[in-house]
Amino acid sequence: MLKRLRQTVALAVIVLISLLFLDFTGTVHGWFGWLAKIQFLPALLALNFLVVAGLIVFTLIFGRLYCSVICPLGIMQDGFGWLGRKAKKNRYRYSPAKSVLRYVMLAVMAVAILLGLGSLVALLAPYSAYGRIVQSLLSPLWQWGNNLLAVWAEEHDSYAFANVDIWMRGGVTLAVASVTLVVLAVLAWRNGRTYCNTICPVGTVLGFFSRFAWLRPVIDTSKCNGCGLCARNCKAACIDSKTHTIDYSRCVDCMDCLEKCHQGAISYTHRRPVPSTVKPVAADAAAVSIKADPSRRQFLGATAAIAVAATAKAQEKTVDGGLAVIVDKKIPVRHTRIVPPGAQSLRNMASHCTACQLCVSVCPNGVLRPSTDMLTLMQPESSYERGYCRPECTKCSEVCPAGAIRPLTVADKSATQIGHAVWVKDNCVPLTDGVECGNCARHCPVGAITMVASDKSDPESVKIPVVNTERCIGCGACENLCPSRPFSAIYVEGHEVHRTI
Repeated sequence: MLKRLRQTVALAVIVLISLLFLDFTGTVHGWFGWLAKIQFLPALLALNFLVVAGLIVFTLIFGRLYCSVICPLGIMQDGFGWLGRKAKKNRYRYSPAKSVLRYVMLAVMAVAILLGLGSLVALLAPYSAYGRIVQSLLSPLWQWGNNLLAVWAEEHDSYAFANVDIWMRGGVTLAVASVTLVVLAVLAWRNGRTYCNTICPVGTVLGFFSRFAWLRPVIDTSKCNGCGLCARNCKAACIDSKTHTIDYSRCVDCMDCLEKCHQGAISYTHRRPVPSTVKPVAADAAAVSIKADPSRRQFLGATAAIAVAATAKAQEKTVDGGLAVIVDKKIPVRHTRIVPPGAQSLRNMASHCTACQLCVSVCPNGVLRPSTDMLTLMQPESSYERGYCRPECTKCSEVCPAGAIRPLTVADKSATQIGHAVWVKDNCVPLTDGVECGNCARHCPVGAITMVASDKSDPESVKIPVVNTERCIGCGACENLCPSRPFSAIYVEGHEVHRTI
């Protein structure tokens, strides 16, 4: 019963979180966007201490149930593990905890947060890894299916489905997502929760608290016949059937052991396990080893570093927009990359972003895409070849769970400067082709571009744009709508720190 309940909740959670990345209409976010914001690491980086405290209390009561019913990457691994058990039953076995590796990875995460190494944080963050898999691998298939339905609907005079552009947002992100999926699938197929109990820093943190959980699987030694079925079906490899002990720091409360025990010797209860009378020497030895385990000190040191790193990061506000679809543009060489409104600064983005790709997946105009720079790998940045940042759109700030893009209103966005336009004389159509243009000035949403005579002595000469950099907000409308090919005659340079104009 408990296992079925856990599986039902986990299935609902992973489906809804997947839809957050797949739904390009934004409907699902209005109802279930909170599922992204209760993920442990994004909540910590967003300094959402209420959520972090809630998850810790949840773990102190129920054990590491978070890893089985809230973390989508953990749920996905359970799916691969289930397929593995279908191929071969009773495939797992107990193995000692790799405490050194676990706390080293936690320390690496703490240092990465402290130093603002967003690309390293992104690689280790479990929720973000799942987001990249869905956005990079499943989203194109979802959109392709939508487009097939759009064609069918059009043939039947229906407008129930709208055609959407399918394009690859980042080759590096696609490669990372593919490798992550393959590695986790193989590990889960063969060994269950190896990643969660050796690499995942969130699993290590929650594993520390789950040692003191009020509810936990408990072995009744008076009923146990030592068959070992529980250990051979424990995906976390945390049940030692010989000593009748369970490593609660690794147990993810999957309830598989409860279902497999034919003697009813394992129950999910608040009772503490009774020391085994079958092998007292081994039990005593296990108790001694727990006492000697230095992992608590290691945990406290690493967690303190993470808390300091997370608290040391927070800043200001951000920008504006429009709409267009023009292809065959090339990306200009920018000296400073552009990050979306609400990011406040390049530093804030680098420090908080876990590169989950949620903002990339919901951007309605193809402005956001993953960075390929090593220091900010897979974090979102703006580019205007496919569209520009619409003034009325604040979707990326609404969905970001980690505080990398802070919530802002439409009014705030229109008054925030994320960059400024730069005119390139050699590419401008009025000068190269001798024709009137003014596209950039007509479509600038803040009136920051004025057309003036190219020859000051001749008022009738063709007009060229002049940019008021104090008024420009860097939305990219001018760059996107410029008819010059392959490079626009006007492009946006990013600002390291956004400012209100």
